[in-house]
Parts: sequence; C-alpha cells; structure tokens
Amino acid sequence: MTSRRALAIGWATWSGLLLLATTLFVQTRDSTDLAYAVLTMILIVLGGSIAGGRGLGFTLAVTSFVLIDYYFQQPYNRFSVNKPHDAVVLLAFLATAGVATDLLVRARQEADAARQRTDEVQTLARLGAATLRHASPDAALDELAGLVRETIGAAVCSILRCDDTGDVTLASRSAAGETTSLDPRLEMRAAAQAVERGVPVTLMAGQETAHDVTRFTDNDPPSLTTLVLALPLSANERAIGALVVRGDPMLTLDAARRRFLAALSYYATLGLERARLFAEAAHADALREANRAKDEILASVSHDLRTPLTTIKVLAQGAESRGEPSAPAIVEQADRLARMVRDLLELSRIRAGGSVVSPELNTAEDLVGAALRQAQGILDGRVVVPHVDLDSPVLVGTFDFVHTLRIIGNLIENALRYTPPGGVVDLRARRDGAELVFVVADRGAGVPQSEAARIFDVFYRPAGAVPDSGHAGLGLSIARTLAELQGGTLAYASRPGGGSEFTLRLPAADVGEPSVDELT
Repeated sequence: MTSRRALAIGWATWSGLLLLATTLFVQTRDSTDLAYAVLTMILIVLGGSIAGGRGLGFTLAVTSFVLIDYYFQQPYNRFSVNKPHDAVVLLAFLATAGVATDLLVRARQEADAARQRTDEVQTLARLGAATLRHASPDAALDELAGLVRETIGAAVCSILRCDDTGDVTLASRSAAGETTSLDPRLEMRAAAQAVERGVPVTLMAGQETAHDVTRFTDNDPPSLTTLVLALPLSANERAIGALVVRGDPMLTLDAARRRFLAALSYYATLGLERARLFAEAAHADALREANRAKDEILASVSHDLRTPLTTIKVLAQGAESRGEPSAPAIVEQADRLARMVRDLLELSRIRAGGSVVSPELNTAEDLVGAALRQAQGILDGRVVVPHVDLDSPVLVGTFDFVHTLRIIGNLIENALRYTPPGGVVDLRARRDGAELVFVVADRGAGVPQSEAARIFDVFYRPAGAVPDSGHAGLGLSIARTLAELQGGTLAYASRPGGGSEFTLRLPAADVGEPSVDELT
C-alpha cells in the first residue's frame, strides 16, 4: 500500500509540475525562446521517470510533445506542423525524452538491483556470523530466525526440526512484537506437510491440506501471496526440518525474494545440523564419562570382593572336610563368583589400557593343543573336535599366545555351555591369505537375528538364559577386545544347519621369517 501511494503521489506531482511549467511558458511564449520550454519539459520528464518509472516518464514525454506542438509551435493553440524544422524539433524532443527516460530507468533498476544484492550479501554475512559466533546452537537458531524474519518482512519465522519418524518440533521462533500471540499450530502443520512432501508448501487459515509450490524459485508466478509458507530442509538427502515464514495478515514474495529465501534456508539447515551434532557430542561425552565411572566402580568392587571370596572358599573347604552337606555347593558358588570377579577385573584393566600385548611367532597347532587341554575340565560329556590339516605347511601367526588362548578358551566355554550332553564343538584352524583363522562352531540353539549385533556387548545374556547360571556375560566382550588389541577381529555368524560360529582372524606369518623384530 505504501508503494502504491508513493507512485500516485509521483504521478500527481510531476503531472502538476508539467501543467505549471506549461502555464508559465504560455504566458511568455512570445518573448521566450522555445528552447527554454523544451529543456524544462525534458527535466520534468526525467524527474517523473525517477519518481514513477517508465510509465510516468513516457506519459510525460508524449504529453510534452503534444503541449509543445499545441502551445509553442506557430500557429498557436492548434495541432499543426508548418515547417520541416518544427517537425524535427518535435521528433528530436520526443526521441531525446524517450531515450533519456529509458536510460534513466535502466540505471535506476541496476542501482536498485545492486543495492538489493548488497543487502542480500550483508544479510548472508550476518547469518554466517550468527551461526558461528554463538557457543550455544540454540542461541544461533534464535538469531537466524530473527534475521530471516526481518529480511523477508514476515510477521513470524519458525525453524522446526523433525525426527526419523517425520514428527516436527519447534526449534526456534521469532515473531514481531504485535504478532507474538499468533497460534503456531498452523506453522507446524505446514512444516509437517513440507517435510513429508519434500517441496515448499503454502497454507491458508482454515485449510487442512497445504498447496505445493513446485517452482518456488522461478519467475512464474511473479509474486506469491499466502498466509504461511514452509520450505523443507534436508542434509545428506535426509529431511531434518523446515523453515516457516508467516504474514500478518498475508505475506507477499516476488521471485527475487523467493530465491533469496531459498538461499537463507541453507543457513537454517546448517543451524539445525550444528544443533544436532552439538547434542550428539554432548551425549557421547556423557556416555564416555558414564563408561569411565562404571569401569572404575567395577574395578573397585571386583578388587574388594577378592578377599571376602577367598575367605568364604577357605571356610567352605574346611566345612567340606568336616562332612557338612552344604559345603560343596558353597565352594562351587564361590568359584563362580571368583571367575566373575576375575573377568570384571580383566575387562576393567583392558579398557583402562593396562593390558600388555606381546605379539610373537606362534603356531596354530600349539594354540589348539593348549586350548583342548584347558577345556578338559568343563567338557561334561561333550566333545571338542580339532580340525587342523597336519599335512599342510605349519600354520604360523604373530599373536600374543596367552591372550589368544584366553580368546579361544572363552569361545570354547561359551560353545560348550549351549551344547547338549553328547554334542560336538568343532575347532578349526586354517590360513586365509595374510590371516590365520580360527573357527569355533557349535550345534546349540544359536542367536536370534535381532540379537546378533549385541552378543559382544558387556553383560549380554541370551533371551531365556537361566539367571543363576554363574556367568555374567563378559567372556565374548573380553574375547573381542583382546582380538582387536592384537590387530585381529572376532565375528559371529549363524552356522548352516543350526548353531553358532565364531571366527577369529589374526595376522599370519610365513615360516621362513627369522625374527619378531623384522615382523614388526
């Protein structure tokens, strides 16, 4: 409304000036040279072009052409051209006024465009500074929303984030002082539909379904008038939220402002991503601190339990020697608790970096033999069958023998635990390129696919496991950690035909290598 009023005032002012100048020069046309009237009218045409653009400029030029012919060319007060000279003067005036008007309007348009680009660059610079200077990402989002609202001339600007399910929540909202009472639910509904469809949408009061704006940055339509406009925000082809602007009562955006708003939306995307990364970093720090505190507590409690357990076992063994019937059960449970405490201490020591790894040249045959001897006391009617090709070249690897024996021992113990009496656990060793591979396979119930990724977690227990089985769920976690400390891997896979299969891969070595120093 303000621009229309200014345009009307411009038309009235310069038309009035033309009428006034004509009246004055008509009074003195017999004693005043025609050139004065012509030059004055050209100045009025140029002034009108500045105030009202091409429309007013050309209108004043044509009107001046008619007035000069009627009032200032003899015979006066009639439309006629008696001399070729007069025709040349009129045509020259009209051409000069038209060209000057066009050049002036073009220059003004270019100046306005340059000024607009300068303002846009300054706004983008302010937005960039706002995203970086605030320590808090929420404060940066608040300033971004305020800058976007002021730049676009909107009553409200909201930045909303969405989760993996598509639900949107308000991250920041900036409203002009007199529009703070506007209900934000309309903005959230538009944002949800923009995120769902992946294109800008407009929404009017009383509408439930928004309208898509598929060619948002094109020149067609030349202007867009709506109550609420929502632009989807995405990062790495993933929807992360929406930028919403709202008018009061309406918001009108021409093509240039729509393109600029699309550029501003990238800063909103950066702001939301920064807030997400900030939250993830804070969560990761909290998890690390919680894990550190947990390891310290486990180490302290486990260490403090060793002396009472030793005392309990000694007393239980004394009671067993006296023939008390409950003593064997006490000894057995004390041994189980002692194993659990040992595992807790070892896990804490490994995580604290206190476990020393000493890779040396060792053979698979020696490791398999030691593992079989170690497992003799826990077979309980089951069998561990080794599979090592003794006719092939010796299987040699570079690994810590004690730690690797602990890994294989944990895997065999775990397999025997889920193998029924009379069942078989297979232990295979082979060479696979630059790796030495050990496989422990059983025919137990296996692990559900939904839990396969969790079996190496600390304190993991299969669904349906007996709570008092005497195992805390630390063996597999310790085994994988020890494998990774040696530059190896430990992986789980379902065994064809049923059961579980654990594969340990360690660096292999060629038989002819002379020393460990050369290997490292």
